[in-house]
Amino acid sequence: MADYATLLRDHVTLTCRSVDRIFLQAYVPRLQSVGWVCRFLRWQRGFFIPSSAAFGKIGDAYVAEVARFAKANGIPVRRFAKGERKEEIARPYIEAAAAGGTSRVALIGIAPEKAVRWKSWKARGQEHAAHPHMEWGRQNVFVNHYYFYLWDAEWGPAFWKASAYAPYPVWLWLNGHEWAKRQLAKAGVGFTALDNGFASCQDPALLQRVCDRLGPGAVTGFFWRWQARLPSPFTREDLRAGYVHELAFRQFEVSGTRVSGRPAAGRAFFEGLIRDHLDPGRPDQVSLTFGRKVTARTPGAFRTQVITRGVDPQVTCYYKSSRLKQYFKEHRALRTELVVCDTRDFGAGRRVTYENWNALRLAGEHASQRLCDAEAASARPAPDVATLSKVTRPSLTGDGQHAPALRFGDARVMALMAATAGFCHLIAGFDNKALARRMRALLAEDYSSRHATYDLRRLRRKQIIARIPGTHRYQLTQTGRAVAVLFTKAHGRVLGPGLAALDPRLPGDLARRSPLALAWKDLGLQRLGSAGNYVLLISPSGALPKLLLQRVAEAKATKNRMHFDIVTPDIDAEAARLEGIGARRVETQARTEFGNHWVIMADPEGNEFCVCDSGQGSAAEPG
Repeated sequence: MADYATLLRDHVTLTCRSVDRIFLQAYVPRLQSVGWVCRFLRWQRGFFIPSSAAFGKIGDAYVAEVARFAKANGIPVRRFAKGERKEEIARPYIEAAAAGGTSRVALIGIAPEKAVRWKSWKARGQEHAAHPHMEWGRQNVFVNHYYFYLWDAEWGPAFWKASAYAPYPVWLWLNGHEWAKRQLAKAGVGFTALDNGFASCQDPALLQRVCDRLGPGAVTGFFWRWQARLPSPFTREDLRAGYVHELAFRQFEVSGTRVSGRPAAGRAFFEGLIRDHLDPGRPDQVSLTFGRKVTARTPGAFRTQVITRGVDPQVTCYYKSSRLKQYFKEHRALRTELVVCDTRDFGAGRRVTYENWNALRLAGEHASQRLCDAEAASARPAPDVATLSKVTRPSLTGDGQHAPALRFGDARVMALMAATAGFCHLIAGFDNKALARRMRALLAEDYSSRHATYDLRRLRRKQIIARIPGTHRYQLTQTGRAVAVLFTKAHGRVLGPGLAALDPRLPGDLARRSPLALAWKDLGLQRLGSAGNYVLLISPSGALPKLLLQRVAEAKATKNRMHFDIVTPDIDAEAARLEGIGARRVETQARTEFGNHWVIMADPEGNEFCVCDSGQGSAAEPG
C-alpha cells in the first residue's frame, strides 16, 4: 500500500483548506430574561398587561406578513410533511433561482418543530384580579417554523429559519465552499466543483487565499442584508431601541481536501489505511455509509472489513461534543473535517467574533493535520536500532534523571502503547484520567491515577510523549508514535498469532484450520490440554469457568441457545480490542436495559457473545 507521503507527493493535484458548513443561531439578548421581556411588551410595544397573549398578537402579525411577502414576490410556499427531506424538495427551486443570477427567495417551507417560547400565567391568588400579576417561564412547544430557502449572490444556496414565537430566534445555514465558488466566479478564475468543494482550479494559490479571506464579516453582512429583506416580528422602532439579533455558533466545520490525480490509487490507499489502523489507531468508529437507509430490520450483516462498489468508508473520532472525520469524497478527494458542535470544547466562545472564528479554524486545521501526520507516521519505516535500544533499556535523560525501560512484550507496556496511539487523542491529547480509563480496559485489572502518573513520567523521560504547553495534557511525539505503532503492530499481528500457531501443545490441524481456538485464546485464557478436535481453555486465576472448544464439520446454522458475557469497565475499548483479534459486531449500537449496557458480538465462526459493562452479566446466561 502506498503510504501517506507517497500519496501527497505523487497523486495529489489540488490541496484546499477551508471553512465548510456553518450553522448559526441569531438571538436577541434583550429578550432572554423576564425583566427585559416585560419591558419590551409594556414600554416598547405599549401593551398594558405584559403577557404571552401580547406575544401572540405579534406572532399573528408576523405570520400574516410572511403570507403577504410570498404573494407579493411570487414565492412558492410548501408545507413539509413529517419525514420529508426538506433539502431535496428545495433543491430544484434553488437551482432555478440560481439560473436567474440575482439574490432571491426560492421557496418558503413551513414545518412544525420543537421550540422554546416565553409563556405567562396568572400568579397564585390573582386568578380573578382585574389587573393580575403575571409570572413567566419558558415552555417547550411544537410550533410552525418558516424556512426561507435563498439564493444569494455572495453565498450561493442558504436557508434562513424563523419562528413566530418569542424570543424570536433565527437559524442560518451557510457553506464556505459555496462562498469561495462565488468569489472565484466573480474573479473570472476557472474551476471544477465537487458536490461540496473543488476538484480543480486554474489558480490553486488564489483559491487558498480566497478561502483564507472568509471571516465573520461576510457572515454578519449576509445576516443584515437579508434581515432587511425578509419579514420580521420587529419594527424599525424596535431595532433602533436595541432589540437586535446577535449571532452565535451552533455548528462549525473546518475541512482539508486533497484531490487525487489517480482516484483508484487514492481510494485503494484510504481503504488500506482503514484496515491498517484498526488496531494501532483505535478509531472510535469506522463506519460505512450506504446509499440506502439501513435499519434494524434490514437483512444481512454489515462489516467494516467488506468494502464494495457503492460504499463509502469513513473514519470518525469523537472528542466531547465534536468529531473528526475522514472519508474519500466522490471517489477522488481525501476529505478531513473537524465538526465543532460546541465551541467550548476548544476554549472558544459561542458568539460570532473574529477571535472565536480564528480559534475554531485554527483548531480544525491543527486537528486535521495531526490526523494526517499520524497516518503518515504509521506508514513510515520502524525506528532505528539505537532508538529502540534507548526505549527498551534503562537510560538517563539529558539532565541526569533515570528513565526506566519500556520492555517489548511486557503486558503493561504493550497496553500503554496501545492506549496512547489512539486517534481519539489527536484532537486535544490525553490526560492522567483518560490514560487510566483506557489502561483499565486494556489490562482488565486495577490501574489508578498513581499508576498513570508513573507511566506518564517514564514516557516523557523516554521522549515518547510531550506535554501540551499550558495544560496537563499530553501528545505522542513523532518518535513516540513510531515506537507505539511498531510495538502494537508487531505484538498484535506477528508475535501473538505466530507464537500461538507454533505452540507445540496445539494440534497441528487446529493450528492450521481453527481461528476459533486462537481467537478465544487471545482473550487471555490459557490452554489446559487438548486431544483430537478438542481444546480446553481456562483463565490463569481459575476464577472463570472452563471453556471447551470442539471442531465440527457443519457450520453454525441457528442463533445461540447459550452465550458468554465478557464483563469490562469500558465496553467500547474492549469491543475494539476484540475486533482486532477477529471478532465482529453483530449490532453497531449498544443495547440498554434496566440500567445495564452491552454490545452483541460474534467470534470468527459466528458464535455470539456479549461485551457488558461492570454492572451487567454473568459468566454464561441464556441468550
